[in-house]
Amino acid sequence: MGSFFKNCSCTRQNRCPHPYVIRYRDATGRQREEAGYTTQQDAKDRLTALYHEKRHTPERQAAAKREIGRQRFGAYAATWLTRQRHYAPGSVRTVNQVLNSRILPVLESRRVNSFTTNVVEDFIMSMEEQAVGLAAQQNAYDVLKKILLDAYRRGGVATDPFVGVIPPEYIPRKITIPTLDEIRGLKEHGSDELRVVIDLMHGCGLRNGEAHAAHLDRIVADDVYRVTEQIDRSTRAPARLKHRKPGEFRETPLPATVRESLLQFGRTTGIGATGHLLRSQRSLHWTHSTMQYQWRLARKKAGITRKLNPYSLRHFFASNCLSKGIPITDVAEWMGHSNINMTFKVYRHLMPASVGRAARLLNDGLCA
Repeated sequence: MGSFFKNCSCTRQNRCPHPYVIRYRDATGRQREEAGYTTQQDAKDRLTALYHEKRHTPERQAAAKREIGRQRFGAYAATWLTRQRHYAPGSVRTVNQVLNSRILPVLESRRVNSFTTNVVEDFIMSMEEQAVGLAAQQNAYDVLKKILLDAYRRGGVATDPFVGVIPPEYIPRKITIPTLDEIRGLKEHGSDELRVVIDLMHGCGLRNGEAHAAHLDRIVADDVYRVTEQIDRSTRAPARLKHRKPGEFRETPLPATVRESLLQFGRTTGIGATGHLLRSQRSLHWTHSTMQYQWRLARKKAGITRKLNPYSLRHFFASNCLSKGIPITDVAEWMGHSNINMTFKVYRHLMPASVGRAARLLNDGLCA
């Protein structure tokens, strides 16, 4: 059950004032020690309580698993989402939208322990019958999988309900990459603020909201820009990065032209009260609506007829990197992708002919 003793060197330990220490093994088998027990009886009582707690742990664990399994999916999904503390506000809104529009209308009342492979496949088939787009299907499938695998790990589902399931496969449409002439035209006809956003997005690969949070303190080296936050689309206030926990950041290459653009804007326009470079007439920060208005205006003045949107600038960044032979793993990290598979799906066709290039390099090595 355990033992108790004193760490002192007193000859009559049963009468000395030093406290007792107990030693025992917890439910995982790890040895533990606790100190501070005044009498032998206090130490024995604690060891007895620990013994009973350890003895009944499996029963409590089984009861907890049964309780999870009995929950309705809608209730479990709500508690699951509150536990995703690493989700940025925008990610929470996106998950809620997917839940409310695609998943809960079909699965909200189903008990968690009733999910099987057939249930998941029926859910996918129901989306196919409703002619839901593949992108929406994949988003719904990904959210459902995260929730159910969490329940499976916690014992609420007996077996993995995704074993053998063929997921919806969304293949992104061919992306539109702006030309350098188009980017120059946008910058020429855009405001000073829009030029800063364009430079950070096409030169460093930042997302819209991350570029809106432009800050001179983020220039941590002459050639490195540290991305620490974004301006949330709804709250119009700084928020943590997508796919990152609070306080986490990523760093991207900072071309000299982009660095000079930021410094020049700071010198000529000044820095806002919060230290951020960009702000609108009605907000301390650059807003999504301001971005959309100025983008459309600059696009029209530049005579650009192709369907370019601000996100196209990220595509330019990826294309520029990959065409220069930069590894796609680095590109995924700089762009803040949580899963490199998405980077491959979207940008694989932009990479040089890697198989043929590899064959030539291997041949050179064999002939050396």
